[in-house]
Amino acid sequence: MGLWDKISGQLIDIVEWVDDTNDTMVYRFPRYENEIKNGAKLIVRESQVAAFVKEGQLADVFNPGTYTLETRNLPILSTLAGWKYGFNSPFKAEAYFVSTKVFTGHKWGTKNPIMMRDSEFGPVRLRAFGTFAIKVSDAPTFLKQVTGTNSRFTVDEIGQQLRDMMVARFADVLGQSKIPVLDMAGNQDELGKYVTAKIQDDFAPYGLQVVSLMVENISLPPEVEQAMDKRTSMGVIGNLNAYTQFQAANAISDAAKNPGGIAGAGVGIGLGVGLGQQVATAMGQSVQSPGMTAPPPLPQTASFFIGTDGKQAGPFDVATLQSMASSGQLKRETLVWRQGMPAWTKAADVSELGSLFASVPPPLPGQSS
Repeated sequence: MGLWDKISGQLIDIVEWVDDTNDTMVYRFPRYENEIKNGAKLIVRESQVAAFVKEGQLADVFNPGTYTLETRNLPILSTLAGWKYGFNSPFKAEAYFVSTKVFTGHKWGTKNPIMMRDSEFGPVRLRAFGTFAIKVSDAPTFLKQVTGTNSRFTVDEIGQQLRDMMVARFADVLGQSKIPVLDMAGNQDELGKYVTAKIQDDFAPYGLQVVSLMVENISLPPEVEQAMDKRTSMGVIGNLNAYTQFQAANAISDAAKNPGGIAGAGVGIGLGVGLGQQVATAMGQSVQSPGMTAPPPLPQTASFFIGTDGKQAGPFDVATLQSMASSGQLKRETLVWRQGMPAWTKAADVSELGSLFASVPPPLPGQSS
């Protein structure tokens, strides 16, 4: 390096940062044994904030724009450097550029399942994952609390801490939301917005803001999902008897297509008869011996609703009402109703329930029951 290059290299006329990366949050302007010239130009582009640090202390901060570095726009640095009457010579200070753009597409996910209590399934374990977007909302705080003296600080250096904080807060919000497991798929967008709002207070002390949090998937353990699949299959089948009849009809059709009919399917004549009996049974046509008659249907037990404290409860069968009468929950004047009755009636006046109070003594004279 020549003498002129050495002299010119000691003075910096333009302080700027052209970001050609997608993950740099803080960039320290290179100033190895260089001095910033008095009257130098500072260029702060959109989505940037520039800050000067003097001997470890944060000084002046600049928002987007072009500045001439003089005493009047470096008041804090002038005070720290002891420039009482301004300065005309070069000065040394560390210049940091902080990116305030939104950093998107960063993934988060639960390392271990989140335990929660569901109203339908009871205790369940859930896993969740998604993406988040973050930005620096307070550059001075971010420089003080996070970056330190790094010459280049990327989002990956704080990514793991951000993910841990998000998962911890997500677990809290998920438990407080009381959303049933089966309804979470339809509430993922609302859940993400709710978590985004709740998590801001955790990131503010670091000068950060969570712009958005997306919940891409919430899943149950594989064995639970398999059980749910079976339950869903039963719901699709609907009437099991009708499904069995359908399967039996298909079996007959398949057997008829064989050259030897049912016997040709490899079951033989005897087994063919047995198959016919099974098909008839499946279709509700029971094979009965001559002279046998089908038993009558089981008697239906009446169920009653009761009115207590102005509220309706039930229905309860007679056996349950017997227990309630013995414990005093059901009284003679308690209003009851069942299908077919024109109006609510006192229990003691209903023929089916009158016997329930045979072993219950009436109230003493002068006392209400």
